[in-house]
Amino acid sequence: MNFDEGILKNEEKVSFALRSLYQRYGYAQYKMSKFEEYELYVKNKDFLISSDVITFNDTDGRLMALKPDVTLSIVRGARLKDGELRKVYYDENVYRVSKSARGFREIRQVGLECLGAVDDYVIGEVLLLAAESLRRVSGESMLRISHLGIVGAMLDGLGLSGEARKAVLRCLGEKNLHELAAACREANVPEEGIEKLRALVLFCGKPAAVLPELRRLGCGETAVSQLERLSAMLDAGGFGDMVTLDFSVLSDMRYYNGVTFQGFVRGVPAGVISGGQYDRLLSRMGKKGRAIGFACYLDLLERLTKPERRPDADTVLLYDEGADPLRVAAAVRALEADGGVLALSALPEGLRYRRRFRLTESGVTPDA
Repeated sequence: MNFDEGILKNEEKVSFALRSLYQRYGYAQYKMSKFEEYELYVKNKDFLISSDVITFNDTDGRLMALKPDVTLSIVRGARLKDGELRKVYYDENVYRVSKSARGFREIRQVGLECLGAVDDYVIGEVLLLAAESLRRVSGESMLRISHLGIVGAMLDGLGLSGEARKAVLRCLGEKNLHELAAACREANVPEEGIEKLRALVLFCGKPAAVLPELRRLGCGETAVSQLERLSAMLDAGGFGDMVTLDFSVLSDMRYYNGVTFQGFVRGVPAGVISGGQYDRLLSRMGKKGRAIGFACYLDLLERLTKPERRPDADTVLLYDEGADPLRVAAAVRALEADGGVLALSALPEGLRYRRRFRLTESGVTPDA
């Protein structure tokens, strides 16, 4: 089937490209309902990007919600056997307050999830696919990677918990050094510990430069070695130039653990890709195994390029009122060989078109 790709919106082109990419790596498409029981989101509201959810009562009295998230639905429906790895991708609409606009919006979201027997190769593959996804969106892109094992171990070592831990995590995510120091002093963290946290925030750069500094800081050999292996995989895959280690890339540690990441492209002020390991979410929902995935937020790509204004019609065919419909249809078929045809008895003001013809008694002639 042939069609004009020029009629596709930017988000539609990206969607087709990403779905093709994920299928090549053996990911099966996951389809789901637009609705879920509201209870699912109440229990996991902190996992959601926005806590605002559109709800309604079903005919049986259950409180339902228009789906604001895909990952929760996939995890809830997963039936995982020991040693099994499930790899799925999705192209779904979600309903929530958008990052790029006020109020609820229907947002198209493409992403993938790996659940079950997730090992270092699978984690590396997901990072590779996230990097390739960014490349297919834009040639100017960056993948920022963090590791919650490193951040968590440092906070544990400083004895931070409860509200103090939340405050410090917020400051780390905002890279707010002044408030970070104030929150630590309020929690009686020694100056040496504050300096370690300051250093962690400032460690933002290429893996070759950051990894030795992490080891010098004593951030935990297991997590640092994993980052080293994953960085090597990305470098070997040709993505080394777009990878940055940045420990302000954080997610809720009640759900996430291990590697987390965000993807950015020039021209869009927010991350267009967000993902990470969420083993703790599986455990909270009674599932065994590990999990990692990411989503690409296609609504944000509206800012990337201004759509080219296309003509309203390729060819316009004008005919007189009362013309024989069979003659009009025959003239349309003859002109269709060179593109689409819009047949009208009168020409609307402001209509844009490439060429114009008129059907007369003697046949089809150009109409200036």
